[in-house]
Amino acid sequence: MKLANIGDKVINIDKVHRIVDQIFEMRSRGYSQQEIASKFNTDRTFISRLESLGEIRRGGNIAVIGFPIGNKQELEELLDKHGVGFKLLLSEKERWDFALGMSGPELVNRVMDLIAEVRSYDVVIFLGSDKRSEIIEGILDNDVITVNIGPSPLTHDVYVDPAVVEKLLDSIK
Repeated sequence: MKLANIGDKVINIDKVHRIVDQIFEMRSRGYSQQEIASKFNTDRTFISRLESLGEIRRGGNIAVIGFPIGNKQELEELLDKHGVGFKLLLSEKERWDFALGMSGPELVNRVMDLIAEVRSYDVVIFLGSDKRSEIIEGILDNDVITVNIGPSPLTHDVYVDPAVVEKLLDSIK
C-alpha cells in the first residue's frame, strides 16, 4: 500500500488510483458524470475536471516522432493513410547520420527548428525509449502521447506494431 502524508491526513494513493480507474471505466461504459459523482459522493464538476486532466483533443493536427524505428516505411504509409500532418521517423543509422552530419551549432539550430514546428501541432505522438519520452513531454506544451518502445538507451532499430499506432490514431481522431 502506497501512502502519502498531507498535513494531518494519511492518503491511500493506491485507493485513489483504483477509484479513478473505476470512474473512467464507468464513463467509458456510458454512465453520466452526475451518476458517477453520486456513486462516489463527490461533485459532478470534480468528474469533469478529472476528465480534463487527461483529455487529448480529438481531431486537430497530429505529429508523430519516433526513433530508432525498424519498420519506418510501413509506419509512414500508415501515417499518410491517417492524414498525419508531421512525421519524423528515423532508423538508428539515420539518427546518427542526422546528429553527425552537422556542426554543433547547426545541430542545435535544426533541433530548435523541429521543436518549434512540432509545437504547432495539437497532439504529438512520440515513439521512443522511456528516457526520451520523459524529455519530449518536458519540452513540448502539446498534448503528448508516448509509446515506450524500450529502455534507454536504444541502440538498434525497434519494430513498432502498426496496429498499436493505428488504434492510437483512431482514438484521437
